[in-house]
Amino acid sequence: MAAIPTDIDWQMIVFDVDGTLLDINGFQAELIPLIRELENRGISVSLASGRTLPNVTPIQQSLAVSGFVIGENGGMVWDSGAGHPIRAMADGSRARAAADWLATRIDGLDAAGIESNRWRETEWCLKEVGDFERIRDELAGSEWADLEVVPTGFAVHITAHGLDKATGLAIAFEQRGIDPSLVIAVGDAANDIPMFEMCGYAVAVNDSHPGVVEAADHCTEAKGTLGTLEFLRDFIASSD
Repeated sequence: MAAIPTDIDWQMIVFDVDGTLLDINGFQAELIPLIRELENRGISVSLASGRTLPNVTPIQQSLAVSGFVIGENGGMVWDSGAGHPIRAMADGSRARAAADWLATRIDGLDAAGIESNRWRETEWCLKEVGDFERIRDELAGSEWADLEVVPTGFAVHITAHGLDKATGLAIAFEQRGIDPSLVIAVGDAANDIPMFEMCGYAVAVNDSHPGVVEAADHCTEAKGTLGTLEFLRDFIASSD
């Protein structure tokens, strides 16, 4: 894997949330001081998550970072710090209708999906993480064939075609005038691959999801949130 380039004036680091910044036990104790050190060095920190804005915005606030928030895997863009309004990139009603139809095709599928769906605006999420291929196959032959199925390890997202984290990031970068080649992306799952491909450097903190390591420039030795700490320590040390 390629070493983190030290001759680039990095402007921003974009982090995935679940499995990258936090897990079932919350934040690692060392995370917030390291994030604060990035901000103190003039490197803005942003979040790009599959979570809804009401779920991910408190995380941004608790970290006290200066960047923006991408929610719903690129469906929602919010950069209040730079004075930009919330932008919804799709209408999630088709995804919800597709989930209702899937419940008539797959025994035991709960169309209500995960609890945070009550706040979703651009997509719909189901709990059936282990059966996403069946969901994808069913939709492929239906009137909802244009929708995409994206497993994240936490849920199965049903979303509009072409909508992903890179879609949301493109809007947010343009609003701030940020060159993506000067941005580092850090994530752990397949839904992070589009932002890996968009940004100047990509760090994978998990090697258990197909295609993630191959799309990254670097994979940490430690995994998950511990891998994020490893990356942050190495990055800060290399910047001294």
